[in-house]
Amino acid sequence: MRSRYDHLSSRALCGTAGAGAARMKTPSAAAAKPAQAIKPPSPSAFLAACRREPVPYRPIWIMRQAGRYLPEYRALRAKVDFEALTRTPELAAEVTLQPLRRFDLDAAILFSDIMTPIQGMGVELAFEPGPVVREPIRTHEQIDALPALVPERDVPFVLESLRLVRANVPRGAPVIGFAGGPFTLLCYLVCGRPSKEFAPARTFLYAQPEAAQRLLTHLADAMAAYLLAQTAAGAQALMLFESWAGLLAPNEFTQFALPAVRRTMAALRRAGVPLIYYLNQGSALMGAVADLDVDVIGVDWRSSLKEVRRTLGTGKAVQGNLDPAALFSAPQDLKRHADAVLDAAGEAPGHIFNLGHGIWPETDPDAVARLVDHVHERR
Repeated sequence: MRSRYDHLSSRALCGTAGAGAARMKTPSAAAAKPAQAIKPPSPSAFLAACRREPVPYRPIWIMRQAGRYLPEYRALRAKVDFEALTRTPELAAEVTLQPLRRFDLDAAILFSDIMTPIQGMGVELAFEPGPVVREPIRTHEQIDALPALVPERDVPFVLESLRLVRANVPRGAPVIGFAGGPFTLLCYLVCGRPSKEFAPARTFLYAQPEAAQRLLTHLADAMAAYLLAQTAAGAQALMLFESWAGLLAPNEFTQFALPAVRRTMAALRRAGVPLIYYLNQGSALMGAVADLDVDVIGVDWRSSLKEVRRTLGTGKAVQGNLDPAALFSAPQDLKRHADAVLDAAGEAPGHIFNLGHGIWPETDPDAVARLVDHVHERR
């Protein structure tokens, strides 16, 4: 699929990104080679916590940390639309790095969208602002017509964005690559647009279980290829976002969503980087993922980390899980809410502080600064 942005070079738009992008260092030829040719990162509390190793302080990063709550992002976004921002490497890298310049965060996460690789597979969609698929996929014939994803051919701008981030990231912070979970992607592809219930996707599982399994397998393989290419471009951890996991009861999650996730994660193990699986509204699903071969389970704010750690056992780290609304608290109350998360996570190694979902656009950046400082200072 050819986008209307394919004719725009990174250099053509670089001037709109401000001083940060203008100073962006282009990676050397060595940096563009596979991951083994990239200089190993300096010691990282984030990576150590992913592996349940002792850390000198609790690492923190924030889901959607690059985005609309930052004035520097809004200034850039006023000049460039969302899709161009994600498809232009220097701009995507600039947005990725903005929160790392402002806050002492322990990891960067690539600025992109979970539907970007789906576009690369030839699916026509628009962001209005959520993804709207022109022709929802609901038949065996449509599944047969979906090509395999070849990241170097289909989404080269994502890989170049990662290389730029690795070459310019402040403090040598590790970079997280990500993708959408297969079931979450199925929801958008079958429904055609976001909704509260995603009824067409859920009925698809029951009415056409074989077709649903085939589509999930295809998406699992595509996301494995996509994420492996991200590690070759420099990603040092990989995260799979199952944004709509909570739509499924445990039986349906185990029957449909989980096998696809297992397939993706099994392929990713050879990358040798920490693997993170985030389940939104996943309180009832923690038992189902206790034996999933990942390093970290991301937890939304509705679950107690103490209970989650008890369910998962000692073999997994956890990530989360402050309610994004807590960032609107008075400063002392915010500290108290953060302490509650830290206390629930406990002192055992293997906790990365995060929100339980993406940060809200109306959030005051000063509240984020206070949160980051408090989490780092708390021992």
